[in-house]
Formats: sequence, C-alpha cells, structure tokens
Amino acid sequence: MKLNRRRLLQSALGATASAAAAAAPDWKKIRGDFPWIQRNVWLTAADYHPVGSHTLRAMERYLASRVQGPGANRSPFTGDEQRETREMFGKLINAKPSEIAFVQNTTDAENIVVAGMDFGQGGNVVIDDLHYQASKYLYHMLAKKGAIELRVVRHEPGEPWTITAKQMERAIDRKTKLVSIALVSNINGFLHDVKATSEIAHAHGALVYGDIIQGAGCIPIDVKAMGIDAAGCGSYKWLMSDKGFGFLYVREDLHDTRIKRTRYGVRQYSNPNRAQADSQFTLLPGAVCYEASGTFSSCAGIGMHASLRYIHDLGMPNIRAHAKRLTDRLQKELPGMGYAPLTPPDNPTPIVSFLTPDYEKAIAKVQKAFGETVIAFRRWEVTDDRGRVDIVKGMRISPSVYNNDDDVDRLLNALS
Repeated sequence: MKLNRRRLLQSALGATASAAAAAAPDWKKIRGDFPWIQRNVWLTAADYHPVGSHTLRAMERYLASRVQGPGANRSPFTGDEQRETREMFGKLINAKPSEIAFVQNTTDAENIVVAGMDFGQGGNVVIDDLHYQASKYLYHMLAKKGAIELRVVRHEPGEPWTITAKQMERAIDRKTKLVSIALVSNINGFLHDVKATSEIAHAHGALVYGDIIQGAGCIPIDVKAMGIDAAGCGSYKWLMSDKGFGFLYVREDLHDTRIKRTRYGVRQYSNPNRAQADSQFTLLPGAVCYEASGTFSSCAGIGMHASLRYIHDLGMPNIRAHAKRLTDRLQKELPGMGYAPLTPPDNPTPIVSFLTPDYEKAIAKVQKAFGETVIAFRRWEVTDDRGRVDIVKGMRISPSVYNNDDDVDRLLNALS
C-alpha cells in the first residue's frame, strides 16, 4: 500500500505517541526554558531557534573546560557524548547511528553527497524552485560547468505554492542521477510528498537527497519510510543548538559505493593519535567515511547533545501539535486581513508564509509593535517557464515550543 504524505506523518507520529502522551509538557515551563522569549516575542524559528537554558549550561561546561581544563562541571565533548548524539539524531529520523556523519552545516552535507556521485555523460539532476537558494546555486554552477544537466520543476501557479509528485515525475527519466529536494521548503514550509517522489526516482535508478534542516526537530521524519537515500541538516534551527555543527545521513549500502568519499581526514581511521606506518591505516566503518573536516564546533556539538535530549523528552507529537495549533490560527485569521497564504491550509509543518498587501507598511507595523522584526519578511524571485522573473514580497512566520496564543494575538493585532 502506498502512503500519502499525511498518512506517512500520522504513522510516524503514532510510533512515538504513546510514550509522549504519558507526560504532556507544561508549556508555561517550556516557555521559561528560553530566556530570549522573556525579552521579546520571537516567531521566526525557521531563521534560527533561540538556545535554551539547558543547552547553554552544556555549552558553558564545555567552554569552562577550554578555559580552566577538565574538572567539576567542566568537560569536553566526550566520545560517549558524540556517540549518544549520533544515536539520538538517528532515532529522530529513523536511521542507524552508523549512517550518521558529523558535518559543518547543511550545505556541507549536500556538497559531500554531490561530490561523491558519478553523474556520467548526460546525467541530470532534478530540483524544484521551492528548494533552498544555496542548493539551487550548487546545481546551477555544476550545470554551468557542464557536469550535469539541471532540471528545475516550477511550483504550481497561483497560491498556495506547491509541488506535486506528478510534476516531479515529468522531469525524471532514465538519465536522472539525483533528485534533490528541501523536505520542508524554507520559503513557505511546504512539505514534499517525498514518498511518492522517491518511488518515481528509484524506479528510474536515481537517488533522493533531502535537505531536512526545516524539518528535523519539528516534524516526524522517517528516512526509511520516505525513501530518502541521503539527507543533511545543520543544528541551529529546529534542533535548537548553534551554528558550526550538523548531520549527514547516508543509507548504509551507499557508503563509499554510489556516494564515494572524496575528502580524507583524521576521523576516518582508527587510532588517530598514534603514528601510522605508511599506508597502514585501518578505516572505520560507517558514515564516518564522510567526516573529513577534522574538527567541527565542539561547543555547538555539546549543545546539540543537550538539545536532542530536550527534544526527545518533549516528544515529537507534542512539539508538532503545539505549533500546529498556532499555525492553524494564523492560517485561519490572516487571509481575512488581506494576507494571501502561500502555504497550503493542511500543511503539517510549523512554517506559514503569506503575501503582504503593502510590504513596507507590514514591516513598519511589526517594528512599531515589537521594536524589531520578530517574523521574517522576504522578497522571493519567481521564474516562470519562459524565464521571466517576478519579485514577490511576503512574510514567513514560524512558531516553536516557546510560543503561545498571546504571541499570536500580539502579532495579529500588529498586522491588523
């Protein structure tokens, strides 16, 4: 039986619902875990997520060890904590720890995957125009060099902006080597029907890469059920840590086969602190074959360890349901105020975008009410099939676990 997008998410939610339901979070207490929110409203977690007090404490312990050396309440990012971080992230997306590599950020992850693939003569890559801008740049540059043929699927005309599996299917053929998508679009929060798209891609022998930075930590993700072959994300958005640390997932059977290592570093072989005889390196198994940068932000890494514990304690069903109630309010009330939705009304992610009837006036209203832009205002370039470019102005709102109805009320009043 084929799973549609909504049924797939419901299945993933159900897998962990029983444990989370036993202890529903105290959202008032959760709000208190994020001091940023005591200063001002913040409704744009899709830009970057405030760091919680629990994560700050872990980072402080790490930094204290760098200043004073290890000791009481001072510790580095230990090997055990690194192992636990892989395990917790793997659990979050239904992957084995051995399928997880540490990387610098989301773009680093995608570059590693693309560099390790053989696109052959005339091979093509399929993306869509709701993908992240840096990913578009990556593939456009490869196409410019003649390394690939690039096919860009345009979103459905009108509002809201969506991409269907049938649209993707029209672009995929036997020469397609890779389909790269943002699982959740940073533009409007649109969630791809990735299961249907991956079935089409796999039927033609192509791999599927997912940019999951706008999904990991805020919606249930099952890379196995969704058919995602490789995926990457940084840690400073819905994973609630800081910049300079991220994850790369690569399906086990693809390690150093269809996705080869193209960079080499100390984290790929055993006993790195021991002098090695020439050519006598014992390679470590698993996705560490892609860890070539040597170092990453240990401070962000130890923060990620603390944040993943926090996310698992809250439970993905609780996280999702809390934000969904707030985005449902925005989807219900803002259109009647003249803000046309770019996000489908039944979309299950915590990101909603709207056109602004008067862009500059909307910015001024928010700045007057809050003293700063506590939501994201964006100018999106939209290219039609004839290559004509139009500039679309709008706003993106992305509430998280620390937001409540009062925050939404204040925003609606400001935009009225």
